[in-house]
Amino acid sequence: MALKKRNKVNAAFSMSSMTDIVFLLLIFFMVTSTLIAPNALKLLLPQSNNQTAAKPITAISITKDIKYYINDDGKQTRVTFNEIEPFLVNKFGTGNDDIYISLHTDKSVPVEEVVKIMNIARRNSYKMILATAPEG
Repeated sequence: MALKKRNKVNAAFSMSSMTDIVFLLLIFFMVTSTLIAPNALKLLLPQSNNQTAAKPITAISITKDIKYYINDDGKQTRVTFNEIEPFLVNKFGTGNDDIYISLHTDKSVPVEEVVKIMNIARRNSYKMILATAPEG
């Protein structure tokens, strides 16, 4: 007497649900990655291992083609050199020792341009932090 098994186990696996999940994750990461820093400037910063505990209130950036940008409430605003000092004085006043400004410059920018920004900070009693990239 030959007994036949009625319940056969189906070893096939459907990948359609797995591909749906992968595509949903891909779309999610693509959308969130564009929201991170759309107004960021690409600068090659000089390298250093030193860090400061001070938190800058605003940031000034100088690109390699000598264009100036001020970080105004999370938005990069392009300004001319002559507009930098009046902008800072209107926003923060003068003589306040608690104001830290971060200076982001491309490493190919001439030192003369960096010194001009530092002179603005010295005239108005602001403290300047030179941003660097980690060594390594």
